[in-house]
Amino acid sequence: MTEPRHTLYGTLFDDAALFPPGNAPMGEAIPAHRAHRESRRAPYVGPLLVADARVAELRTVLSREDGDHAPLALVVTVPGGAEGVAPAVEAVRSDPALYLAGVEVAAAPGRSASTAHTLVSALGPDTDGYVEVTRGGDAAADVAALAGTGAHAKFRTGGLTPEAHPDEDELAALLDAAVTAGVPFKCTAGLHHAVRHTTPEGFEQHGFLNVLLATHALLTGGGEGVAVKVLGDRDGPALASRARELTPAEATRVRASFRSFGTCSIAEPLEDLVVLGALHA
Repeated sequence: MTEPRHTLYGTLFDDAALFPPGNAPMGEAIPAHRAHRESRRAPYVGPLLVADARVAELRTVLSREDGDHAPLALVVTVPGGAEGVAPAVEAVRSDPALYLAGVEVAAAPGRSASTAHTLVSALGPDTDGYVEVTRGGDAAADVAALAGTGAHAKFRTGGLTPEAHPDEDELAALLDAAVTAGVPFKCTAGLHHAVRHTTPEGFEQHGFLNVLLATHALLTGGGEGVAVKVLGDRDGPALASRARELTPAEATRVRASFRSFGTCSIAEPLEDLVVLGALHA
């Protein structure tokens, strides 16, 4: 995957079909995910995301499948905190039909470092661990506290209410904290499309293309104010053009910081990139 578009968008889209607003049934989400991984979309598709409370259900569905399949790569979310990490890890690693690609765990304000240490010790060096930083309080300090722990940051960028969507200033501050501390990050929720937009419900949603380019701006010394402007940019063709101008080295550096984001639809964000001319149909 040496083409620039593969460098910038490769495995960017974690499959969150099981989560709101998609809420796909387990029996549909698993075969749909495998279909994505066997299609032309495969270079862009990350692991399947599943909540720890649904791992047993997922294992039951897999046990009833016919035919041979490669182990299903999962990222498990643990919203209950660090105490739930070890049981979630054991539940996945004890099943040969599964491969644990990562774990995401929520941390209370001021607890990101201790949560990270628990997470990393349970995972070992070959599995990605993400600590979800709680919005509000001193979130930037919680991001900075992850530096050197071996864990990455997770930022919530949307939800089912307007208040669940951080504005440009809040998100730019989090991205700046992560870049400054050298902490890789991922995003979850709300990045349904490539470009900043207003939903019919009135939600102000960030675009994943905006986040990629805001990350690039921060990495190249643009500063938080520049990142705010990039996050607020609604000119899709102009954003796509700027993304196309990134060199492979620049794209690699961006993705070393912004690892991925969860999306309940794999098709929709890729279709956005096709419409904008960033990918071929």
